[in-house]
Amino acid sequence: MRVSHYFEWERAITGGQAQSVANQRRILDDHGIAYTTSPDVSADILHLNNMGPRSVYHARRARQAGTPVVVHTHQTAADFENSFAFSNLLAKPMGPYLEYAYGLADVLVCPSEHNRAVVDRYTGVPKRVISNGFDPNKLDGYDDPDLRAAYLDRYDLDPPVVFNVAHVLERKGLETFIETARAMPDIDFVWFGYLNPTGGFFGQFLQSSESKRLVESAPDNCTFTGYVEDIAGAFAAGDIFYFPTHNENEGMALLEAMSTGVPPVIRDIDTYDWLDDGQTCLKADSVDGFGTALRALVDDPDERDRIGQKARTETERFTLDTVGDQLVALYRDLADA
Repeated sequence: MRVSHYFEWERAITGGQAQSVANQRRILDDHGIAYTTSPDVSADILHLNNMGPRSVYHARRARQAGTPVVVHTHQTAADFENSFAFSNLLAKPMGPYLEYAYGLADVLVCPSEHNRAVVDRYTGVPKRVISNGFDPNKLDGYDDPDLRAAYLDRYDLDPPVVFNVAHVLERKGLETFIETARAMPDIDFVWFGYLNPTGGFFGQFLQSSESKRLVESAPDNCTFTGYVEDIAGAFAAGDIFYFPTHNENEGMALLEAMSTGVPPVIRDIDTYDWLDDGQTCLKADSVDGFGTALRALVDDPDERDRIGQKARTETERFTLDTVGDQLVALYRDLADA
């Protein structure tokens, strides 16, 4: 079997989508499946990860050639909103465009049940829910006391530290994160991640004026680190993962954080219906509610440990080994059809 594994705009896109593609290619390598990153419709399967115009063109070519087309549904119109400058203007036509683009697939891979429910409104194309997964090896060393001490010192943080790992976007709950920090001045909050949607020089022009304003208005106990080379250091420094995102297809950083045994405090959105409030996480939907949840964990190390350990157990089914078997099974089903 040979797979054409194409990621349009690969050099420009960072964050969860890029990590998902890297995870998929790691799976292909681990299972000994030959692949090219070029859009090659002579391959046994064409797997597309970003339905830009070139991907749509190659999907149409593949259908004409009889090559099965797999499309990962990383994008929805809802998660396009409040992401970067001009994204809200583009979100409205995004829905009809995705209806057409996703309709070109033979199978759609949805990273969560919530994502599948959203994409069901776009098209009746068959779907499989396969998590983006996470690579535990990416976090090697997160439990090293020296790494923790280095990151606490680098950003002048005093435990217990409330943290997030994500691109700095309004959609990710930026304003809520900042206002919660403002309401809890005795606690250090830190957000690890790019301060712009794509990273690099070009990304500075895509950052919305509102997100810039919010970051500049943050109180002294709220730190934005920008991109960090060793992401394990972020998880080493953090004690409570605070993820007030408004919309998410899955959220790999949440899975990573849970796998390290830290308790998550998350917004009560449909994506996280599978997480049990009070057991594997704490949920809220307002600054006051988040403050109450965070304070309970800040003041009670035993409760942090209890929820963190239950959260860690939940992530065992999201490792690349498990997710990889599901993706390879899909490939084989299509190749044998």
